[in-house]
Amino acid sequence: MGTAEKKTTTRDMTEGSIVKQVLLFSLPLMLGNVFQMLYNTVDSVVVGNFVGTEALAAVGATTMIINMLVFFFNGFATGAGVVIGLYFGAKDLKYLHKAIETTMAATFVLSVIFTVVGILGVEPMLKFMSTPEDVFQEASVYLRIYNAGFSGLLIYNMGSGVLRAVGDTTRPLYFLILTSVLNIILDLLFVVVFHWGIAGVAYATILSQFISAGLTLLLLTRSADIYRLTWHDLRIDKGILGRIFSVGLPAGIQSVITAFSNVFVQSYINFFGSGCMAGWGCYNKLDQFVMLPMQSMAMASTTFVSQNIGAGKQKRAEQGTYATIGLTLLVTGVIIALLIVFAAPSVALFTADQAVIRYGAMFLRVNAAFLLFNCVNHVLAGALRGMGDSRGPMVIMLIGFVVIRQIYLFVMTRYVANTPAVVGLGYPVGWASCCVIEVCYFFLRRKKLLGKGNAV
Repeated sequence: MGTAEKKTTTRDMTEGSIVKQVLLFSLPLMLGNVFQMLYNTVDSVVVGNFVGTEALAAVGATTMIINMLVFFFNGFATGAGVVIGLYFGAKDLKYLHKAIETTMAATFVLSVIFTVVGILGVEPMLKFMSTPEDVFQEASVYLRIYNAGFSGLLIYNMGSGVLRAVGDTTRPLYFLILTSVLNIILDLLFVVVFHWGIAGVAYATILSQFISAGLTLLLLTRSADIYRLTWHDLRIDKGILGRIFSVGLPAGIQSVITAFSNVFVQSYINFFGSGCMAGWGCYNKLDQFVMLPMQSMAMASTTFVSQNIGAGKQKRAEQGTYATIGLTLLVTGVIIALLIVFAAPSVALFTADQAVIRYGAMFLRVNAAFLLFNCVNHVLAGALRGMGDSRGPMVIMLIGFVVIRQIYLFVMTRYVANTPAVVGLGYPVGWASCCVIEVCYFFLRRKKLLGKGNAV
């Protein structure tokens, strides 16, 4: 399993400058997330420029469905990261090893389940979202192929999650850069040269994801470091799995229900036709890039807090949370300002259709600034999960992102005005309400959670 002294690829976040540790952890992770987002974004750029508006709308219409499966699995990854981070912070190598073997064994089982569910659920979900006939067939083709190769994405995400829990965010980044470039090449080859249409971008994506999964598994099994994966020890420890699910299951349920709520938002958007759908899809692709700093900082917050609680440094864990919020607001604010100024040119990267550009730019300008509320939401949720409280963020985000958002959409579209801008504002309403509730909850609960001295 390697020597305990060799930690050249791990990061112990229990010592040193808090800001430096958070930045050194989150910057490679942020870049990695950028390249991971490029998978679907490049798909949209290629189909928008070389296939057509209906194909662009089809890719956009599938995003929320894909996110439902990805987000649920990422909840499991969050729980695994907290448990692994605790054992790493406590320098408990025996249970660190058990946690890693349990995590990867469960991943292989869940990958099979998610692939089957994803394939079987394609047409029912597209019908549920009231996907227009001119988009339905291409959306169905893209989603079915994507879900058939879903296990590649899941295995990569979990393997890189294991590495993040011990502070290694650099090498997963290298794999993503490599496979993102490969995805671009394959997209152009399959669509421009082979003329496979929307199926071509789906095949390019899943092939690239399988390669990134293979590289991550190779790294884990050949490493001489403390997180090495040994195949003969690959089994599920029920006690550790229970601890992972105690944190990960609420996070996964929250993410799925939130994504499901966004499916409802998509159904409201679908009412306005393929042009608005395509514009909304472009907005969502760009919005995901703005979300990357806060998502990366939230992961940094979870790892930082879990490691420091594992090491018995509760005060440092709390200080790290506040520092991470400040950094996230600063970075996200700069990105938002640039995106508002360059809204139309940003959307024009995806398509030359002027109607689509107008819709996309409108959604960006109306919603972008409100993302600052989400900086607080994500970092505080990450910190709370690092403290072992996954249920609180789940309930709060369900109230803000689902209940309040759906009430707003129902009331506004039926009794005030049913316009694309009104529907688009459903996102900010959820973000702002969630932020207020979560800040209050954090300050009421932080002393009790930090006083436990153990996150699980």
